[in-house]
Amino acid sequence: MTTHDVEIAIIGAGFSGLGAAIKLSQEGVDDYVLLDRGQDFGGTWRDNVYPGAACDVPSHLYSYSFALNPEWSRSYSHQPEIHRYINAVADEHRIGEHALFGSDVRRAEWDETAGRWKLDYERDGESHTLTARTLIGGVGPLCEPNLPDIEGFGDYRGKIVHSARWDTDYDFTGKRVAVIGTGASAIQIVPQLGKVVGHMDVYQRTAPWIIPRNERPYLSVENWAFKNVPGLQAAIRGGIYSFNEVVAAGMTYAPKALKPVEALSRANIFRGIRDPELRKAVTPRFAVGCKRILKSNEWYPTLDQDNVELVTDGIDRITETGIVTADGTARDVDVIVVATGFHVTDSPVFDTIVGANGESLAQVWEREGMQAYKGSFVHGFPNLMLLIGPSTGLGHTSMVYMIESQLNYLVDYVRKTRAHGITRVDVRKDAQDRFNAGIQRTLRSSVWVNGGCASWYKDHNGDITVLWPGFTFNFRNQTRSFDLDAYDVRTADRPAVVAESVQTADEAPAEPIGTDA
Repeated sequence: MTTHDVEIAIIGAGFSGLGAAIKLSQEGVDDYVLLDRGQDFGGTWRDNVYPGAACDVPSHLYSYSFALNPEWSRSYSHQPEIHRYINAVADEHRIGEHALFGSDVRRAEWDETAGRWKLDYERDGESHTLTARTLIGGVGPLCEPNLPDIEGFGDYRGKIVHSARWDTDYDFTGKRVAVIGTGASAIQIVPQLGKVVGHMDVYQRTAPWIIPRNERPYLSVENWAFKNVPGLQAAIRGGIYSFNEVVAAGMTYAPKALKPVEALSRANIFRGIRDPELRKAVTPRFAVGCKRILKSNEWYPTLDQDNVELVTDGIDRITETGIVTADGTARDVDVIVVATGFHVTDSPVFDTIVGANGESLAQVWEREGMQAYKGSFVHGFPNLMLLIGPSTGLGHTSMVYMIESQLNYLVDYVRKTRAHGITRVDVRKDAQDRFNAGIQRTLRSSVWVNGGCASWYKDHNGDITVLWPGFTFNFRNQTRSFDLDAYDVRTADRPAVVAESVQTADEAPAEPIGTDA
């Protein structure tokens, strides 16, 4: 076993972890390490290689504001191109020098005596330990696949593939396939498989709202303009951002204002499906926006194909050869594709992070509900900052915008703790409670609470603990500077220091990232 110490440890090498590493380097912090169980940068966009994998946020907005890419090939980027982009940005900033790939963090525990986080991880079949003054959790909510709790799942003798653990070597040509799920991954996988399979059963529990996907390839002259016309790409990015914020207003404050989106989705159904009964089966029975609004031009036409059957009867059990539904119908298949998403509010990662009181994040959130202060710091977990933490998720625009907002907070955290010799910060419970009570008040009129659906946005208590309500620029404003007065802090020479004693009125906040949206 090897042991080493660093100032900052980052877990995760996706958009958030990489962004943190870049901003730390630019701030002059070199004593950090980035750990990831994969073999390169990318996170979700490295691991999800299923056919049709693509982003549903326009390319110009789904990228770092400090690393705009004038060479996007399409208006909506697909997985291989996003993966290449992330790694190109990492190479440009030489972040690979700080990365420990193939490192699976098994436990991260706060050592109160040492005032440091102790991380146990496995790499190359060996156990290692490192300690860090600050721990940054950049694992994201879409990293731990969720397998369905169905009787007999382990008895099936055919091939099982989860969308997030795709087998690129398996040949689906001519096979009998069952796809469980009709969410974001399924609506991309099913149209691709529909072109090659012999027969496909698509098991739908809840029909989603799906609007057309206005995707197209960029012309070479457009890419030339993105690269050579000053401010053009930033202006396009800003326009996309502003348009999406209008949708945020409807989702949070006036759900009835989303009726035009519903009409667009109904027209998408009518255009893609001929059979009236099938149209009825794929029409949602909840308010648009209550669950994630999806984008596809191919989903409905694929369901209308002769070799595809939509199954709406609930799954009763899985046998050695196939699936039996609640009405007793048995359908034998060669392969089951599981597109049931991820553990978001109950991620196994939460069990591995243990705070000052000896409790894990999972234990605290099981008791109190999943919450943090500004989606970043959790009471009882000193010097731990989460990226894409509780109440930072979005249903309408780019998560990269939220990540960059948190990076502003991170940079100012580093600046202020360094300037004042602060060795330990722990968000006060009253500050955390007030922040989250405000979020829940804002959510009362939202479509997520009143839309009549069940979704992964909710935790085990039925509270919306994943989403940020309202406008994202409000979150950006709240995270421009690290507000020490919300924290209990300690310095090396003073074990307990009141925050106000080190907060000076004339301190300038960190230069904000991505002010152009």
